Amino acid sequence: MRSHYCGKLNLSFNKQTVSLCGWVHRRRDHGGVIFLDLRDITGISQIVINPENKDAFAIADSCRSEFVLQVTGVVTPRPEGTINENMATGEVEIIASELTLLNTAVTPPFQLEGYIDVGEDVRLKHRVIDLRRDNMQHNLILRSKVTKSIRNYLDNNNFLDIETPMLTRATPEGARDYLVPSRIHQGHFYALPQSPQLFKQMLMIAGFDRYYQITKCFRDEDLRADRQPEFTQIDIETSFMTAKDVMDKSEQMVRTLFADVADIKLPATFLQLSYAEAMEKYGSDKPDLRIPLELVTIDELLTDIDFNVFKKPAANANCKVAALKVANGASLTRKQIDDYTKYVSRYGAKGLAWIKINKLESGIEGVQSPIVKFLGETVTMQIIEKLQAQDGDIIFFGADKTKIVNDSLGALRCKLGKDLNLYTSDWQPVWIVDFPMFEETDNGELTALHHPFTAPDCSAEELAAKPLAANSKAYDLVINGYEVGGGSVRIHKQDMQQIVFNLLNINEEQQQEKFGFLLNALKYGAPPHAGIAFGLDRLVMLLCGTDNIRNVIAFPKTQSASCLLTAAPGKVDQPQLTELHLNIKPKLN
Repeated sequence: MRSHYCGKLNLSFNKQTVSLCGWVHRRRDHGGVIFLDLRDITGISQIVINPENKDAFAIADSCRSEFVLQVTGVVTPRPEGTINENMATGEVEIIASELTLLNTAVTPPFQLEGYIDVGEDVRLKHRVIDLRRDNMQHNLILRSKVTKSIRNYLDNNNFLDIETPMLTRATPEGARDYLVPSRIHQGHFYALPQSPQLFKQMLMIAGFDRYYQITKCFRDEDLRADRQPEFTQIDIETSFMTAKDVMDKSEQMVRTLFADVADIKLPATFLQLSYAEAMEKYGSDKPDLRIPLELVTIDELLTDIDFNVFKKPAANANCKVAALKVANGASLTRKQIDDYTKYVSRYGAKGLAWIKINKLESGIEGVQSPIVKFLGETVTMQIIEKLQAQDGDIIFFGADKTKIVNDSLGALRCKLGKDLNLYTSDWQPVWIVDFPMFEETDNGELTALHHPFTAPDCSAEELAAKPLAANSKAYDLVINGYEVGGGSVRIHKQDMQQIVFNLLNINEEQQQEKFGFLLNALKYGAPPHAGIAFGLDRLVMLLCGTDNIRNVIAFPKTQSASCLLTAAPGKVDQPQLTELHLNIKPKLN
């Protein structure tokens, strides 16, 4: 139906007859001559319809936004003074000889021309129209380029693309499973995979050496702007490779990807931080290192003060007092500080203490703060000295349980970085390593910080004796404050795997019921293996410069895990429920 695409025409096609197909983006009537901007996935061409061409003119006169046309005409240079330098096709126009109306359209629910601020609910309900907008088409085209680059890199490095099942059994991996009832096996359920973790490990045991898959995964968990109930994972596993080997391969893949699709040159070597250092300095294991702000623990300065708000957490091993210096931050108004106080309350902080340094040479008289009278001059000046604060700086404080301080000041650090535009670079990747193997829940039980198939960095005997002292051979890749990939060396010996299960309070019967197939496979000469998984959606989100993952997924769910386009999830009629051996109980009030 067409000989060329709308966005590909330029002066090199002068005097050529072309056929185009697309949507009417804009219609203009200028003194009897009708101009149509015809849009397809590549861009826009300006169509000129003269009144002498009565049939074409009549069709053009009836056209409205989003009508679908086929246009035949001659490519011609635009008259002097009418060139549009903002369009790739802005030097030419097509003088139409024939128009064919392929379809009409009702008025769209929102305009596609330019950037119109439309509520996300409206966009998602009318997603087909939303996807016609320039930025959404750009995002999904870039997403396609990302997957192509990744496949090319992995194929060229001898990785095999192998599919794993979508219907499997429920295994505990840190989030709720989506369950699928079996019609044939009454009372039994499949689970949609949270990841292909166990299958890819068994592929290594089976001898496939290097595996990858770009696959859907499912987690029934509370959603955020950068999470979805179904997401796409770049899944990678290798045999006979160390953590460093996997990190090096992954680093090169990401570096190649950014260069291929966005002409971005990432550092030749990515930084590495231990988990402990990341939490101490940035309050997060996903630090945005573009922001030159660091948390400083000041417990040792507060042992002799009478200010219990600081003294008690400073003396408690499960708490801490940390300070965050913002250079030139003394210009923040009281309203701004109050807004930041409200912001950190989301993370459990009961308040946000602060000190402004107005004139350091005046000593305590040059300091402005509601807490100085409680800290005293000596401690106040010691804090200022430790943080190397200067005139015009502000220091914020967090004092509470360690997690609350880390979460609140870590979030404040990122908020200040964005609000005050403190970024020192465009891109800053960093590996976070040396994660604890376990963390302790409030009821004293152990839980795996990554997943229960991650190898510890110690012997089985050392792990069993001091599980909370053990680190894991895990590694996360963080870019600009987003975790884009996470992996680890896996446990490849049955006895070590059983010790980890035991420490996680998974008894022998449960081990066999849930993981018997893995434990059995580990008996047959399992090689040392390691892997990593990247979030494709999150990588594309970063490359597109958006902070909402729904902007890079064709048909996403809302934050309540519903699809406004199809009205999913929906009810199922009783005959189908009966066939699946299910009954729906009334919701309890």
